[in-house]
Amino acid sequence: MTGRRPHGGGVYARVFLPAAALVVALVVSAAVWTEAVGDWIAELQTFIAVELGWVYTGVVAFLLGFVLVVLLRPDFRRLRLGPPDSYPEYSYLSWFAMLFSAGMGIGLLFYSVAEPLMHYAEPPRAEPGTPDAALEALQVTFFHWGLHPWAIYITVALSLAFFSYRHGLPLSLRSALYPLLGRRIHGVIGDAVDTAAVVGTVLGVATSLGLGVMQVNSGLARVGLLEESLTHQIGLIIAIMGAATLSVVSGLNNGIRLLSRANLFLGAALMLFVLIAGPTRLVLAGFFESVGHYVDGLVELTFRTDAFRSPDWQADWTLFYWGWWISWCPFVGMFIARVSRGRTVGEFILGVLLVPTLFTFVWLTAFGAGALHLEEAGAGISAVVQESVPQALYAMLEALPLAAITVPLATAVVVGYFVTSADSGALVMNVLASGGNPNPPLLQKIFWSSMTGAVAAVLLIAGGLQALQTVTIAAALPLSLILVLMAWGLWTAFRADAQQSDLASPIPEPKLERLLRYLDERRRRRRGGAPQGDSNSGPGKRSKRL
Repeated sequence: MTGRRPHGGGVYARVFLPAAALVVALVVSAAVWTEAVGDWIAELQTFIAVELGWVYTGVVAFLLGFVLVVLLRPDFRRLRLGPPDSYPEYSYLSWFAMLFSAGMGIGLLFYSVAEPLMHYAEPPRAEPGTPDAALEALQVTFFHWGLHPWAIYITVALSLAFFSYRHGLPLSLRSALYPLLGRRIHGVIGDAVDTAAVVGTVLGVATSLGLGVMQVNSGLARVGLLEESLTHQIGLIIAIMGAATLSVVSGLNNGIRLLSRANLFLGAALMLFVLIAGPTRLVLAGFFESVGHYVDGLVELTFRTDAFRSPDWQADWTLFYWGWWISWCPFVGMFIARVSRGRTVGEFILGVLLVPTLFTFVWLTAFGAGALHLEEAGAGISAVVQESVPQALYAMLEALPLAAITVPLATAVVVGYFVTSADSGALVMNVLASGGNPNPPLLQKIFWSSMTGAVAAVLLIAGGLQALQTVTIAAALPLSLILVLMAWGLWTAFRADAQQSDLASPIPEPKLERLLRYLDERRRRRRGGAPQGDSNSGPGKRSKRL
């Protein structure tokens, strides 16, 4: 195992080794000092909520604004993610299916019923149990699952696809910082960025796997196949991660694409059943009213920090979601970049921002508004949520006809999203840990799949859902700064390429690069040495074409 430069094959030790060491240290610590790790996680959650909540709010608001501004620029929209003659590799249906499976997946199934009911019982502003509370419950659920997570993913995916497919840089997060750091992305700073991305991806995916296995266990318990217990959940992690590893080894086209399409069709069938068997008129009317309420309060919700209120609700919900999406962004962003080559920037943003968001809103209304209606009718789903969040989806399905069919179907959908989240996440970890190599070694694929399952297992042991949430929020903190820098670098590159949209223009040389070289030359002159490079290498000149 040698430290190879990005673009090389094999294992890139300067990223693989520190990332693997950090993840293994977390697994061992949580396994050996379970109680101490659980206490530390609780203290960390309080500190982040009180002292650093505004950071997450500001970063996510900035990224949504950045994406919308890029979309409004016609000269940016027509740029293509690849050479001028490139075309998309996947159809719209396959593309949207993979976007949704990677970007939402398990979490949406886990929270689609439980979150609206929990907000209905304890809304952030309205009186609990009232019609206003029901409307606010859907509004904040839309807020957490709507435009904001996709804006985060777009920032990463657009940066990776643009710099890799159009400018020939490695398919890794470091490449997005080229306009700011220049060739230094191939050094220690770039290694640190990719290492943080690998660790963040492991923790983000492990959170989803932890949620998913809790729900799979609940579904199997509902049909009498397996009792709900921590031991069974760990066994399920081992079994399903084995299936995910096989999917990763089989490749993107044979494994993830087919699973994603199957998940989309099964999920859509389940949603249509709930829509038809449930309160159809209320769901359809509630969809339009909830979307309007979401749009009306979008700005206020985006910048809400509860500065003059208790931060508990904000920490339990919004900060967790923002941390979750940020932790997921290296994984989802790189995966979206992998399947989006050849599309224009405008087509890419509209497709990634709007289509999954609208599908998510329909899904949340069908399940969320339907659950609220059943709760008001006395179905008692809220009591189930208070006892066990993973049971919420199944409790709702049991209140509708054909539960003997829909409960196993829902469990199958959860397993499907479990596998696609795990295998697409492992794919991204492998690419990052091999220096941008799209075909990493087989043993490395197996290693990262295994480590992700191990992290999910030890976090469930250390503190269950709270541990999963807190570690996700903490992992997102360093990635937040990287995201802001990525947006800055992408804007710089867009401005350069927009002047000549048919070709990849030279990216302006980073100011930091110019400054450091200028200082080096001044030091050489003082020592009597000749400056390196040509006469045009001073500050203010552009770099050669990539």
